[in-house]
Amino acid sequence: MKSKKQLWRISVATSLEAEDAVMELLNSFSPNLASAYFNLETQTSHVSVFNEKPFSKQIRAQVAIGLKRIENCGLKISAGKTEIGEVKREDWAESWKKHFKPIEIGNSLLVKPSWSKKRPRKNQAIVILNPGLSFGTGQHPTTLFCLNEITRLVAAREDTRPTKSFLDIGTGSGILAIAAAKLDYQLIHAIDFDAEAIRVAKANAKINGVLNRIYISHGDVTKLPLKPKKQFDLVCANLISNLLIAERGKIVAQLKPEGVLVLAGILKSEFCKVQEAFEDFGLRLFCFKIEKEWQSGSFCFA
Repeated sequence: MKSKKQLWRISVATSLEAEDAVMELLNSFSPNLASAYFNLETQTSHVSVFNEKPFSKQIRAQVAIGLKRIENCGLKISAGKTEIGEVKREDWAESWKKHFKPIEIGNSLLVKPSWSKKRPRKNQAIVILNPGLSFGTGQHPTTLFCLNEITRLVAAREDTRPTKSFLDIGTGSGILAIAAAKLDYQLIHAIDFDAEAIRVAKANAKINGVLNRIYISHGDVTKLPLKPKKQFDLVCANLISNLLIAERGKIVAQLKPEGVLVLAGILKSEFCKVQEAFEDFGLRLFCFKIEKEWQSGSFCFA
């Protein structure tokens, strides 16, 4: 019976800059996807992956080799402290409750885990997300920028215009698409290359009662059509910079002439290259935010 009550965890304390790379590393050691939370007080990102079975004795050495490889690529690992061990399921659940707090996006949106008792303000939409073994609740600065843009564009909408449409490229937990549905975007498509992400996004959409409002599908940004049947008022692409640059033509093709493209997931040292690449396709940057190592931006046609 013990195996039903226990989980095994690999946890790495690192920098926000290296968070995504460390998550990819830990994903190789478990069928469950890694998740992370950022401690504002210590300025440390804690990346963890959980497993139903014990990790092998060689794992620690393999993690150390992987962290060294990430550091050699130029990313700041910071402490890089690694912990591997057994954890009770109830301890795991309580630890997530301590770190995932409700997020308010202005007066329009409240994102919170199901255990939070925080009440929404008047006319404030609610998105409920639980971290599970794989995903967090959207507290990364690049996700927050996307959420802010989704709410801002709703507030800026003219009364005479129809409700906006939204394409989420790399949906992950589905948080952006769910937020769009809660804010009355009508046509909502969400794609991800990872089959597990699609499963989790659909589960989260169902919990929020919007599964029938979002078309969630397995999709590859490299396979997006250059002449799509549908274009969108708002497109969010939260992807690594190399992929954004390589597939910029296909990403831009999904955007309506008067639409807004939000690009996120970009290290601030790489943002200028991304900006130049999209400006070559007739777009201009009109809004951006830098937070720690990350920079995100919104573009429209010049």
